[in-house]
Amino acid sequence: MIKPKNLLIVRTDRIGDVVLSLPLASIIKKHYPGCRITFLVREYTKALAADHPYIDEVLILQEKKKKILIRANVKTINKYNFDSAVIVYPTLVTALIIYLSKIKYRIGTGYRWYSVLFNQKIYEHRKYAEKHELEYNVNLLSRFGIEEEVHPGGVNFNLRPHKSAEDVVAQILSRSEIKSEEPIIIIHPGSGGSSVDLPQSKFRSLVEKISSRLTENIILTGSDREKYLCENLKIRPGILNLAGKLSLSEMIALIDKSSIFISNSTGPIHIAAALGKYTIGFYPRIPACSAERWGPYTDKKVIFSPKIECKDCSREQCDRLECMTSIEVTDIFYETEKIYKFIQDERRK
Repeated sequence: MIKPKNLLIVRTDRIGDVVLSLPLASIIKKHYPGCRITFLVREYTKALAADHPYIDEVLILQEKKKKILIRANVKTINKYNFDSAVIVYPTLVTALIIYLSKIKYRIGTGYRWYSVLFNQKIYEHRKYAEKHELEYNVNLLSRFGIEEEVHPGGVNFNLRPHKSAEDVVAQILSRSEIKSEEPIIIIHPGSGGSSVDLPQSKFRSLVEKISSRLTENIILTGSDREKYLCENLKIRPGILNLAGKLSLSEMIALIDKSSIFISNSTGPIHIAAALGKYTIGFYPRIPACSAERWGPYTDKKVIFSPKIECKDCSREQCDRLECMTSIEVTDIFYETEKIYKFIQDERRK
């Protein structure tokens, strides 16, 4: 059994992936309180790990013009004398960097052709979605003798908004028509193409129902490329469109101010779940994109998937059959209204 003293956790992909790896730090510290933990992430996800109480340091993957610099990364990693590395998200390049860094114990999947670069292999096929992504991540710790059972609602992500970002968000909200005394609903209609989305016409109908029958305290969020997408959902002057206007740190602070987060399968829904917010998500039945693997890891969630029952579901088949159109806006609004009224009742107590 490996007893880590100076550990590197490698998670160099997207926002949601990093969020679902954060609990590893507290789990490891629970079993090895003296272990120093460093996360290797990309620059744009740094805010997720920067203020984590169980992460001792954050390293940034060095890149130039979107090309990973192998020598520069190896040189940096060598300075830390790591005894162990967990490659949560393996690519050939990151596996090669860790191998060339000569870290003694290199833990990763045994199912890639380049898995020879790992000397501690875990044999689990994630593509079949037999477990949630977070649970697969936790299973990588078995080489440390850690057999931790996790479940939605019982995991602490230790994700915290930064004070400076909170100040920025407070200023934005004070200048807007958002009413601080009422619950805030965030709608995030994009996904970055990682999944199959709820059609935008459905999002527009949902915004219309929420704003006319429930509240105008609606904030639209998205990337810079999704500004126009969100602008099409701004059907009333009081709705605030912040697409492309927030840093990741500010996005975390904004979500922390909200009560309900509604979106497709995308990174920010995992931020919302990690912050203990109510989440409503839309997921296809494709195993690799399903809620079973990628849903928000919380007991405060409502998941909508296509009503069409199909076999061997694939992205091509989902697009061809327009499966996501089978999700009814009336059902989404019903669940949103139920949660909203519950939150209001709790505030009055």
